[in-house]
Amino acid sequence: MGALSPTPPTPVLLLLMLGVGCCAREVLVPEGPLYRVAGTAISISCNVTGYEGPAQQDFEWFLYRPEAPEAALGIISTRDSRFSYAVFGPRVAAGEIQVQRLRGDAVVLKIAHLQAQDAGVYECYTPSTDARYLGSYSGKVELRVLPDVLQVSATSPGPRGRQAPTSPPRLLVHEGQELALGCLARTSTQKHTHLAVSFGRAMPEAPMGRRTLQEVVGLRPDLAVEAGAPYAERLAAGELQLSKEGAERYRMVVGGAQAEDAGTYHCTAAEWIQDPDGSWAQIAEKRAVLAHVDVQTLSSQLAVAVGPGERRIGPGEPLELLCNVSGALPPPGHHAVYSVGWEMAPAGAPGPGRLVAQLDTEGVGSLGPGYEGRHIAMEKVASRTYRLRLEAVQPGDAGTYRCLTKAYVRGFGARLREAASARSRPLPVHVREEGVVLEAVAWLAGGAVYRGETASLLCNISVRGGPSGLRLATSWWVERAENGELSSASAQLVGGVGQDGVVKLGVRPGGGPVSVELVAPRSHRLRLHNLGPEDEGIYHCAPSAWVQHADYSWYQVGSARSGPVTVYPYTHALDTLFMPLLVGAGVALVTGASILSTITCCFMKRLQKR
Repeated sequence: MGALSPTPPTPVLLLLMLGVGCCAREVLVPEGPLYRVAGTAISISCNVTGYEGPAQQDFEWFLYRPEAPEAALGIISTRDSRFSYAVFGPRVAAGEIQVQRLRGDAVVLKIAHLQAQDAGVYECYTPSTDARYLGSYSGKVELRVLPDVLQVSATSPGPRGRQAPTSPPRLLVHEGQELALGCLARTSTQKHTHLAVSFGRAMPEAPMGRRTLQEVVGLRPDLAVEAGAPYAERLAAGELQLSKEGAERYRMVVGGAQAEDAGTYHCTAAEWIQDPDGSWAQIAEKRAVLAHVDVQTLSSQLAVAVGPGERRIGPGEPLELLCNVSGALPPPGHHAVYSVGWEMAPAGAPGPGRLVAQLDTEGVGSLGPGYEGRHIAMEKVASRTYRLRLEAVQPGDAGTYRCLTKAYVRGFGARLREAASARSRPLPVHVREEGVVLEAVAWLAGGAVYRGETASLLCNISVRGGPSGLRLATSWWVERAENGELSSASAQLVGGVGQDGVVKLGVRPGGGPVSVELVAPRSHRLRLHNLGPEDEGIYHCAPSAWVQHADYSWYQVGSARSGPVTVYPYTHALDTLFMPLLVGAGVALVTGASILSTITCCFMKRLQKR
């Protein structure tokens, strides 16, 4: 018989022969050594895998100090409240040292305030719940406690503003001004660490603490600059900056201070170290108060006064009004600029009125709508005093005047933001009336007018009162019946002569030629040539009186309207006789053609039958 080949061992037998079970207990703790600073907190995690028994495992923590590396000091346990040694008992009872269970097989040892004697090797031990001992039942990690050498203090702040001799200083900054604060942060830790420095703001008089502090901007351990949520847009726009000057100095600059920037500013320095597993851990943090900052808003200071008071003035006379901008305001400069304008509302009209003239933030003057062509000047006559001058006042200039001032602050890139505005009290201006009385009489020359002829309409004007140099203008209007009714709203300009003697022609209903002329100093004539039926309507003349000022501007001082003049184009008598003849001839022609066609038709039919 041949020899039998040996049977290969089963996988289970092979594992037993190698001394390795299918499941081996393993206790995992962070890789060490860990470096932390005295007075700070630390959390050391521990979890167990590959165990048998209940899902909830127990954990015991021990410390081996450098001076007695073989002596295990019991710190805390999850299963025995009396486990702690006397050196740790009071701290455990006070909650300064505690173990927090994350899940059944994972916990975290937390020490709130590290002491120098807390340095050593920490062991996390898990009592066995396995059927037999297999694997590891504890894990160890070394902790080294460093002295607290982090220092934070305020450097001399550099905002432009008044500084009171208090500690910490109280700074007064105008809205729109630059706010700059400095911070000194240093550490002499022997290990390689990174500093993260951030500037924060708390509401005025709020206690210092993490909960009351709103981060403004900070330098992260990886040297990235980030801003708190409310300041992110300002950082992106360049209005907020953080820089490192030298090895220990940090400087924050807030451009264009706003009202919400008021508060108590702090500098927070945090020291970070990289653990052996590659993660970064904060090992120290300190905070210092830099300054109490008050922002003086432009809206709380801006005030506007006008003068010289209520004015009564005659037409054609010059009018000057002064506007004074007051308040504890910064002078116009790179961070604050102003615009000043005048508004006018007719007497009794609601609202501030329409713009007369203004000086913009660059000092460029402009006139409001309706004032183009007028001799109006807007100028700055003193540091904060502005003058409006109308060379020749017109009756339409009467009303209530107000001075409007707007303050702007400059943001990044010279971008302007309106920060405040103020209007002055109303200043009444009265313009005396000229007392001009006009009367107009219009008629149709010759009475009746026939089609094809020229209709002449005359308008005589009488004037009482008014200044010398009065000029008259006259316009002719026609109203035509719409749906059998006359409406003044549908009146059309036919033609006229302006106060400067220039003729202006409108639209004639019949579409023929029109003549407008001055036949005497106060007599005007309208002529409609080749009158047609479309020219029928109610005509009237509307004279107006005008005065020219020294600045060559015109203003109206009176107007009138004549009575109605009916223009009806009559038909001539011969035209009346000629029409029946034409009608009769037309009827006879149609009748003859009809008879002729009938005879022709009958003759052709008889011819066809033959």
